[in-house]
Amino acid sequence: MTYFLYLLGFAPSIVWLVFYLRKDAHPESNRMILKVFFWGMMSALAAIILEKSFSFLIANSFLKNQIFLTSILTIFAGVALIEEYLKYLVLKFKILKSSELDEPFDLFLYIIISALGFAAVENILLLNIYPSSLIAGKIGLMIARFVSATFLHTLCSGLLGIFLCFSFFHFKNKKWFFRAGLLIATLFHGFYNLSIIKMQTLEGFILSLIILTFAALLVFLGMKKIKKLKSVCLIK
Repeated sequence: MTYFLYLLGFAPSIVWLVFYLRKDAHPESNRMILKVFFWGMMSALAAIILEKSFSFLIANSFLKNQIFLTSILTIFAGVALIEEYLKYLVLKFKILKSSELDEPFDLFLYIIISALGFAAVENILLLNIYPSSLIAGKIGLMIARFVSATFLHTLCSGLLGIFLCFSFFHFKNKKWFFRAGLLIATLFHGFYNLSIIKMQTLEGFILSLIILTFAALLVFLGMKKIKKLKSVCLIK
């Protein structure tokens, strides 16, 4: 049963990984793909520590009685920002100086691979704490996460990846592009979490679908623009 849970937890990430890899006209090496996926998984473990630390600090700060404010801070800064930044760090430390980074699309693809590694760990952890012991229930959970949470991770990281791609062609505004991309990724992630966690209603469900659809549209348009950029990505 344990091995089945691991396979089931990886399934949504693997399916999305195949989908995005097929968009790459110049396939990346399997070694690098596995490396980035692995470090994406490790970033999920780091996120658990940081998120719990953030919650502890907030709960023991002067804001502890401000329920609405602490909830917003936790959702956007204590979860969304931490997760998006950690997924980016995999790209920064494992890819940006690599000789295999030779075209703009690589930045977009690798940060999504990092996100899929991150999502795989999330899925496995959720499967282990899922209240239903029925296999059908666990499969249903992964199907739901395939079209929601796992998809969201790829979209948010993809949005940041798009900004990173363009940043290397606007060196003077490189930091601005990164900050704008991180902010947008964090906002989409945060509002999605808010729609699920704080709005357990039909309206919340519809809002989450709108967020996913809008983010997917932006990523699709961004991908089209990235593919029109020159093939050699200059890293400075």
